[in-house]
Amino acid sequence: MKTVRIIPRLDIKGPNLVKGIHLEGLRVLGKPSDFAKYYYEHGADELMFMDVVASLYDRNSLHDIISETAKSIFIPITVGGGIRSLQDINTMLRAGADKIAINTAAIKNPLFIKEASEEFGSSTIVITIEAIKDLDGKYYAFTDNGREQTGIEVIDWAKKAEQLGCGELVITSVDNEGTGSGFDLELIRAVANSVSIPVIAHGGAGTKRHVEELLDSEIVDAVSLASVLHYDTIKNLTSNWENSTEGNIDFILSGRSFSKFAPFNLISLKEHLHSKEIYCR
Repeated sequence: MKTVRIIPRLDIKGPNLVKGIHLEGLRVLGKPSDFAKYYYEHGADELMFMDVVASLYDRNSLHDIISETAKSIFIPITVGGGIRSLQDINTMLRAGADKIAINTAAIKNPLFIKEASEEFGSSTIVITIEAIKDLDGKYYAFTDNGREQTGIEVIDWAKKAEQLGCGELVITSVDNEGTGSGFDLELIRAVANSVSIPVIAHGGAGTKRHVEELLDSEIVDAVSLASVLHYDTIKNLTSNWENSTEGNIDFILSGRSFSKFAPFNLISLKEHLHSKEIYCR
């Protein structure tokens, strides 16, 4: 049994942590720095920050958030969203990021992967793939936070990204993301079987059992979790809502239940996985 990583994912819009369904309908949850600290203190192996509107607005606004986070959190940090140049990568690494996640810019210019991995090392460059299953049964890669169809088959793109030098892949099932319905194991298995580099699964976890089923299959090296952790965490960080400066916080303040989720914290998840002989870092 391989040792796996548990990676909370924090989607950022402006100054806020947000969450949606199928990468859309973003709702404000609170202050990213407080969630990051909470996850660090509860045993996160890494953190992933994604500016989910960076491609839409042609910018990445995470510099200050990452710079502040890196002062007090001492686990690897991956940053993505709107990364378009070697200078963008350098800026984020200097701010405190350890790895850089790229999607849109890599699909527009695949050689960017090669240039980036040669400049900063393969272990620094992560390619994120936003996958949607078409009516023909094939999975296609999307960009701009799941908004734009590329016509590129996911497996072909995963292989090419590895050949060009990326060190890791994050595979997101847009169909399952934010739903709590479980992972798309067919998609994840197909990607993992097509490459030899580490694969991180993201999108769909609603229960500990979903995470257990994924990791017990030994098809991935890590899992990235968002909603199912956030919906537990907000109970402990309600003071953050008053600091939200943009977006829809009414959903959170309403107290409506998340019917498809059985939220949990990282400590209880790792205890559950260890009881099933699934070991985390």
